[in-house]
Amino acid sequence: MTAARHFVILGGGTAGWMAAALIAHRCRDHPISVTLVESPEIGIIGVGEGSTPQLKVFFDELGIAEREWMPACHATYKTGIRFAGWSDAPGFESYFHPFQSALDGHTAPAFYFHTRARRTGRDVVAHPDRFFLGARLAEARLGPLPGENFPFDLGYGYHFDATLVGQFLAAHATTKLGVRHVPRRVAGVRRDAGGAIAALVLDGGEEEIAGDFFIDASGFRASLIGEALGEPFESFAGNLFNNAAVALPGARDEGATSCETVSTALSCGWAWRIPLTGRTGNGYVYSSDFISADAAETELRRHLGLLDADVEARHLAMRVGQVRRSWVANCLAIGLAQGFIEPLEATALHIVHATLSGWIEALLADGFGPAHRDQFNAAIHARYEGIRDYIVCHYRMNRRDGDYWRANAAHDVLSDNLKAVMTCWFRGGELDAEVARLGIDRYYAPLSWHCLLAGYGQFPEAARLQPPEPDLPLADMAKIDRFIAGCALNFPAHDDLLAQLEEA
Repeated sequence: MTAARHFVILGGGTAGWMAAALIAHRCRDHPISVTLVESPEIGIIGVGEGSTPQLKVFFDELGIAEREWMPACHATYKTGIRFAGWSDAPGFESYFHPFQSALDGHTAPAFYFHTRARRTGRDVVAHPDRFFLGARLAEARLGPLPGENFPFDLGYGYHFDATLVGQFLAAHATTKLGVRHVPRRVAGVRRDAGGAIAALVLDGGEEEIAGDFFIDASGFRASLIGEALGEPFESFAGNLFNNAAVALPGARDEGATSCETVSTALSCGWAWRIPLTGRTGNGYVYSSDFISADAAETELRRHLGLLDADVEARHLAMRVGQVRRSWVANCLAIGLAQGFIEPLEATALHIVHATLSGWIEALLADGFGPAHRDQFNAAIHARYEGIRDYIVCHYRMNRRDGDYWRANAAHDVLSDNLKAVMTCWFRGGELDAEVARLGIDRYYAPLSWHCLLAGYGQFPEAARLQPPEPDLPLADMAKIDRFIAGCALNFPAHDDLLAQLEEA
């Protein structure tokens, strides 16, 4: 009979409880047990209140319906992200980055052709908002679930209260999946003769929780992967300058509920705006090398019209980068213990899910052995770098004034892949083919790269553009407008969808 394996998770929060639930679910046909240990004294960061469509994949796998978790977590739907003020190019002051959907095949090729035509000097329409349904839904505040007569699904994510998601998953994991919860402070780690982790030593030093596998979800402290195992941390500070944030909750917006995250460029970073059912999440991600914490808070308050409001701000420090290896000995790092890339594209929980899924798959493929550890570590390391490059591109391609923004636009700490993408764009190459050639389409698809670069207006100056040749096979923009408008008729108001969840 196969010996039972014990998985021990250090740290709760969204990442820790995602790990507990996914391990218990995926390994339910194997003799395993799962214990999560968290100190009741340690608070949860709770900054990430937005997601990519990967979070839907996670809840779907667990069999948790939206009507169960969304109302409980004050969640709303998210069709994408609007970037406002990142460029001063006329006509490109903002753009919308949509999630991909099956409908993109009807408009994305035309968008790619138009961006290439404009990059090579033709005066043609090339703003992404004209080509994608997600932007139209966000503008009209329509939800991403169409009527039954519409045969296409739309990719979407969520906005949510991160603390409540962690609490929801804790209840699900403990009551339905048999996860053991130990609310105790961990005083130390005992390692075996081979250097692997043998047990967590609880406060007082007399009790231990032994295990076969340990998951480090202890936050930036990285108690297991960093402090106990000494795995080096690779900083991204050389090309991602932001290292701090200030969060300031606000009242719920009046009127219809938005279904887009808004990222607005400020003097030394950007402000997020995330609509929840009961409030609005606001914050400012910035670089402390360019602005002080007090000045950043004042700027955010002024931006929100809360300069004199009696609302307490929360200041956070960020360690941007990743551990060199996520899986060391018998320990896996996830969440902030594993790494952090600022929340510009809401990738935090996406990486948590991808890490856990890949790790569990690697374990089960080898009968809970380490044969696939090196391959797994290489894949996760590459994923972090791929996401980092896309985030770096946002800053490198900005078209704003100010010391902070000029420094971002001027720095040359760029990966070879990012240099290749930029070179292809400015030389008028086929960007979709280049992204595929580089193998980075597994992190961000050509649609995302096109939206970013075109959305900032990274084209020749308007005075240098020439009328397109009569025989250039451009898209009929009126036809695309009608197509998107017609598709949008099949989608209900966002608030109607949220009300249906409450009533279910």
